[in-house]
Amino acid sequence: MAGALRTLDGLDYADRTVLLRSDFNVPLNRDGDRVTVADDQRIRAALPTISRLREKGARVVILAHLGRPKGQPSDELSLRPVAGRLSELIEAPMLMAPAVSGPAAQAVVAQLGPGDVALLENVRFDPRETSKDPVERQSLAREWAELGDVYVGDGFGVVHRAQASVTELATDLPSAAGLLVEREVAVFDKILSNPLRPFTVVLGGAKVADKLPVVANLLPKVDRIVIGGGMCFTFLAAQGHAVGSSLVESEQVDAVRSAMAQAEEQGVELLLPTDVVIAQKISAEAPTEVVAVADGIPDGWMGLDIGPATSAAFAKAVEESATVAWNGPMGVFELTPFAAGTRTVAEALTRVEGTSVVGGGDSAAAIHKLGIDASKITHISTGGGASLELLEGKHLPGLAVLEGPQS
Repeated sequence: MAGALRTLDGLDYADRTVLLRSDFNVPLNRDGDRVTVADDQRIRAALPTISRLREKGARVVILAHLGRPKGQPSDELSLRPVAGRLSELIEAPMLMAPAVSGPAAQAVVAQLGPGDVALLENVRFDPRETSKDPVERQSLAREWAELGDVYVGDGFGVVHRAQASVTELATDLPSAAGLLVEREVAVFDKILSNPLRPFTVVLGGAKVADKLPVVANLLPKVDRIVIGGGMCFTFLAAQGHAVGSSLVESEQVDAVRSAMAQAEEQGVELLLPTDVVIAQKISAEAPTEVVAVADGIPDGWMGLDIGPATSAAFAKAVEESATVAWNGPMGVFELTPFAAGTRTVAEALTRVEGTSVVGGGDSAAAIHKLGIDASKITHISTGGGASLELLEGKHLPGLAVLEGPQS
């Protein structure tokens, strides 16, 4: 992370029109024609910034996306259900623009009074939002800039993207980070630059290729790295264990061996599973067995969760730590037979006496689905991809434009 973020404290937004980029990419429930928000955590996370802006009489115009409509309007990916839920949460009526920009958006913004809130339609309905061509992104940003006076970037889940509503718009208007982005950055900055020790990072999920850059960046900073999830089988294969039909990225085996050697050289403890839960297919009805890693996974069987001995060892490692960052589930937690490892690690996180951070994405979804008491975890990030890239040590484009003195 580079320079300090500009914050709301240094932005003149009172009685002005604020373009607010939020992350409302939320799951929806569909019951016939009725569509509702299935999980409103990301909407709730935006409320402190929205409230702060409204308190000073700002007219708040929210830009957000939902899904991947590929630059085409889609009824299924309209933000209308989000507008309904947000209106309930702020306990006030709000306007919903039927368009991303142009006359229809202008007409809605023109109706706003002090403290009013409007939501523009899904910004990804316009192909310029996600265009690889910065000139195209800039043309859309300029249309939005005409609607408001200042810009606030508060969509942490998109700060790792170079997109019109994230990067270009922030440079067209006086801009600052919202309260959510400010908190997210502060938490990751603290654990990466000045963690309480011992510092443990728990990595899971499916793809080794996604996590190896994280391992490389964290080795000089951490005391222990815990490896679970589908990615662990590439590590186990690299050690020579039989892994049956488990997920293995064979092209990453050499890189994994190198990472394990570096961990040993730097005195970083690397914890891998000693037992796993296996099945012949990914199904809640499939018969399961627990096997020791040393005995190998039989052909035709695949590892789908860490085993009970591993779960206990991982939980102990987490609880003994003063700082823990967790990114990626330990197994196929969506199915009950393979959820125990993720549950055990998540519950251990609630007992950490120092700082516990969950890196968004599937890990945050697991906390919610498994009914873990989120109030006992220091911070649950709203951005899986963004948090992962911060752990990699990357300088994110949506943060870079909010750093340094106001231009």
